[in-house]
Amino acid sequence: MDFNLSSYITTIILAIPGLLLALTVHEFTHGYVAYRLGDPTAKLMGRLTLNPISHLDPFGTLAFILTQMIGWAKPVPVDPRYLRNPRRDMLWISLGGPASNLVTAVIVAILMHVIFFAFSHSASQVVNLVVVPFYKMLRYALVFNVGLAIFNIIPIPPLDGSKILAGLLPREQAHKFEQLEPYGFIILIILIFSRAVDYFIVPPIVFIVRLLMPGLA
Repeated sequence: MDFNLSSYITTIILAIPGLLLALTVHEFTHGYVAYRLGDPTAKLMGRLTLNPISHLDPFGTLAFILTQMIGWAKPVPVDPRYLRNPRRDMLWISLGGPASNLVTAVIVAILMHVIFFAFSHSASQVVNLVVVPFYKMLRYALVFNVGLAIFNIIPIPPLDGSKILAGLLPREQAHKFEQLEPYGFIILIILIFSRAVDYFIVPPIVFIVRLLMPGLA
């Protein structure tokens, strides 16, 4: 199959805003929840912001441009010493990121429904040049937000799901589980590039996207 540079560039242009939205909302919420629970680290480091530049990871951005599939932001720093109940509070901080992505996905889906019903019977030049590309941009934003939420609840370090699980387990079992952390990234990379992770995350992503926007996935 021939590589279509124009189509590739168009896809990247339409997809990047959705990716930035998903990553920014995710990391900002981690920092905001931590701040509300007593940890000012993210605020002091300028990460308590919705400016995507503050959250961008150069390699994570480059990885997305090259793969159109995998990308990541700089993790928001959290200092458990500021937290009154570190185990419980880390659970809520970790849960905040995926939860905020799902909320964002719902808002994006509502906007898509409004646009669809408002312009579906119009074929004007403005609709074709502005509304249709914007709708496609929102579609990417919807998928990225759902995808980021589901991917991050996988209970493998350093993903949020590992900290959520550690907060739910009894202390002794949580301590044993946390010993997996040094190997978590390697396990995750193997699961990603072997496509084994797809069996766990693709079905719920497709289900949620179809639930929010029937006919989209």
